Amino acid sequence: QVQLQESGPGLVKPSQTLSLTCTVSGGSITTNFNYWGWIRQPPGKGLEWMGAITWDGSTYYSPSLRSHTSISRDTSKNQFSLHVSSVTPEDTAVYYCAQVIVAGPPYLEVWGQGTLVTVSS
Repeated sequence: QVQLQESGPGLVKPSQTLSLTCTVSGGSITTNFNYWGWIRQPPGKGLEWMGAITWDGSTYYSPSLRSHTSISRDTSKNQFSLHVSSVTPEDTAVYYCAQVIVAGPPYLEVWGQGTLVTVSS
């Protein structure tokens, strides 16, 4: 059974880069037809899909976040990471990593427990 665990700082200063890592266990991030994505939920707001990295290393981003978001991976550690540059307090949110299966109609298979990141000076 695949399990995901987010890690990273809980507090980031404005204008800095927010970096989070998702460690995958019970499965490989290079398994075909798997996307590995990031989703966030600001306080009191809905879920926002940020982007994903595919099993072969391609990346896709939400158009509204593309300019300051990047996703990378380390296959040797079975991890993928999120980087959000030039953060503002509006980037304060619970950040989740997720496994998306795309062998057919895409669906979220597994979520991490989420990690709260606060952007504040």
